Order: sequence, then C-alpha cells, then structure tokens
Amino acid sequence: MTNPVLDGLAKAEHSAVHLEMRDAYQPSDPEFIAWQNGKRFDPASDRSTWWRPFLDVVTETTARGVVMRRARIVSEPVTDYIKYEYDVTFPNVAAGELVRWLPRRKAGDIPLPGTDLWMFDNSAVLFTYFSGIGDVVDREWRTESAVVELVRTAFERVWERATPHEEYKPV
Repeated sequence: MTNPVLDGLAKAEHSAVHLEMRDAYQPSDPEFIAWQNGKRFDPASDRSTWWRPFLDVVTETTARGVVMRRARIVSEPVTDYIKYEYDVTFPNVAAGELVRWLPRRKAGDIPLPGTDLWMFDNSAVLFTYFSGIGDVVDREWRTESAVVELVRTAFERVWERATPHEEYKPV
C-alpha cells in the first residue's frame, strides 16, 4: 500500500506545505509513549540516534529544490503531545524542512480548512481526517481550484503570523 504523503512529496516540483491543527495525534504511537517515559533526542549525539526514515525523504525532497514548510496551529498552554512534537522537530529542521508555530488565539480570524492537510505545488491538496483521539481514518485528494485557493490563502496567512521553530517556546 502506498503512502499518499510520500507520493505527493515524490511528485512535488516546487513546494510542499503541511498544515497541522490538532493538539494531539495517535496517542498509542510508540515514540510518543517513549517520550512520555523520558526518552529525549539529543541534537549533539550521533545523528543515527534521532534520525527517522521520513527525514531521508525530507532531505531528498529539499535537495531537489522543493521548499517544504510545516505550520502548526496549537492551543496554549500546549498539550503533552505538542510538547513532544516540539521536542522532536529539530531533526525535521536539520533535514531541510521549515517549521513554524502559531498559537490558536492568533488564528481566530483566518478562514481555515476543517482538517489537517498537505498541499503540493499549489495544485493538489491531501486532506487527512482523524478520529476524535487523533488516529488517521481517511485521506482525500482535492484539486478543484476553489479548494486549492482556500488552502493556499489559509496556509500563507498562518505562515506570515507564525513563529519560526527556533524562536517559538511552548507555553
């Protein structure tokens, strides 16, 4: 079975944006559970201790000249899951992904899509639908110009207001 995100990244020529708007995802994720139990990645340690297979994809994608941007809209104070995401984001940045954080209170007047998404080359949107606890239940590709424009505009407004990962401090 193919992964639609990996397929989108493989085909992307110019841009890939990822908008995340949940405060928790997949509570049974073994890496999240390990983090809850004290596991931390050390940026100064051997890269193999914190590198993940997805980061190879990020490196390959950005090496082709594709700009990868991820924006996270988060509630503050942040949940434990968002603390975990924050702690494990430095490898994404090291791989070439640009990441920003936007407190939800600063997003109130931005028209946003109803769910998390990826958009590739401003032409194809992959919506991801989650269960109430954060497990992926479905994905849907959309290419209608009105949908693409809604996503493009929303993402750019979020990106403009958001704080770069290196400057953001979870509250």
